[in-house]
Amino acid sequence: MRERTAVARRRLYEEATALVARDYRRALTLRVLAAELAASPRQIQRAYAEQGTSFAEDLRARRLAVAAELLRTQPGLSVAQVGALAGYLAPSHFVRVFRAARGVAPGEYRARRGR
Repeated sequence: MRERTAVARRRLYEEATALVARDYRRALTLRVLAAELAASPRQIQRAYAEQGTSFAEDLRARRLAVAAELLRTQPGLSVAQVGALAGYLAPSHFVRVFRAARGVAPGEYRARRGR
């Protein structure tokens, strides 16, 4: 790959991750992200792949990090509220994704971290 292409993909990756960090609560898709960055979905996929990850993984990791922080620091929020604030539309989906990633349900994670 040419150096100019590598630099352009790295810049695209950085712009994409910045947008994900800013707008993780929205219903972001690869297509939406590509349109906002004036790139094709395939260009976004390649930029992420060169960094060893994917758009979906970046978005999931950002949302889960926000959710974990809220569970630790905001005991007054329900699990459904935490999921919504982290960008998940359905509480059941949030619980499934959180459990798959962390090995425990969000409520149990909160209980363990609250000790």
